[in-house]
Amino acid sequence: MAARKKHSAKIRSAAFRRVRADHQSELAEDYVELIADLIDEKGEARGTDVAMRLGVANATVVKTLKRLQDSGLVTQEPYRAIFLTEKGWEMAEDGRRKHRIVEGFLLALGVSADTARIDSEGIEHHVSAETLRAMSRFLARGG
Repeated sequence: MAARKKHSAKIRSAAFRRVRADHQSELAEDYVELIADLIDEKGEARGTDVAMRLGVANATVVKTLKRLQDSGLVTQEPYRAIFLTEKGWEMAEDGRRKHRIVEGFLLALGVSADTARIDSEGIEHHVSAETLRAMSRFLARGG
């Protein structure tokens, strides 16, 4: 019994550590995915467009873009368009891939399209590689 409790406590501790790590990368992933979407849709991404789509202040976007630039995910000149680096594009494509899998899985479960789109936006950041592979296999079998 004591061993089982200790094992359970270790698992919970690991889960909390992973969630904290996921939250740290979630903002960067959302930003680069949105920037990629804007570039695909409009040919460029501007801070004002990011702020409008995310429903945040321009100052928030400026501060976050500085962090993304320091992390090597974007490049930007003042008052110019935002560009994704190779590393930024890789992160954006990975986020899109995860999003497609999670959204497809939720749709296969019978979740409405609107709810699946909204829920997958949060779940994609917290799902493990193992779970994504299982979702992918499920979808490949026809859900």
